[in-house]
Amino acid sequence: MASQARPMVSVRVPLSIERVLRAAIGLADAGGLESLTMRKLAGALGVEAMTLYYYVANKDDILNGIVDLVVGEIEAPARGADWKTALRKSATSAHEVLLHHPWACGLMMSPPRVRPARLRFMDSVLRSLREAGFSAELTYLAYHAFDSHILGFTLWEVGYSAGMAEPPNFMPNFLETLPVEYPYLAQHAEQHLTGSSHHDEGEFEFGLDLILDGFEKMRGMA
Repeated sequence: MASQARPMVSVRVPLSIERVLRAAIGLADAGGLESLTMRKLAGALGVEAMTLYYYVANKDDILNGIVDLVVGEIEAPARGADWKTALRKSATSAHEVLLHHPWACGLMMSPPRVRPARLRFMDSVLRSLREAGFSAELTYLAYHAFDSHILGFTLWEVGYSAGMAEPPNFMPNFLETLPVEYPYLAQHAEQHLTGSSHHDEGEFEFGLDLILDGFEKMRGMA
């Protein structure tokens, strides 16, 4: 007697705060924060919207949670490593993570969401500077220059990329209509269009290296 095939039984993955937040990140990555609603999040998880309130108090709870998870993806400066190398690697990691989650940078800053992962990252940067011999006063200034480059440049890049995407022929049209009395701006726009650069690395790393070289010079003068 031939054995009958057993019917497929779908295994339902238990809901958890981690799963809720990961699903929220997926929605935000795909469509921006405006696409992240309790109804859409519940739909993505296959539950009723009211079920979510067993795990989060409100949408702000979700926003705090997803910021914390994203910042947790950033590589903190390694202990015992050369301070300049460690900070460069950490800043590059932060830039890459925030570009992968383009909604996160603005959410971190408006209003400021100082969550546990953010606190750990901030303290690790400050520790790296202090252990490298920077005074408290120089560390204060250096930290803000470092952090503002990461967040400010990333916000600029995200906004610029969004602006260039619509309409698709913005840059060629801009060059065609640019008055001839702006030759240097025309050259600059042409470089944007062709992606040409005389540097092996991108603009973020170029600015970062200038900042870190400045830190090193200031430390030597202190």
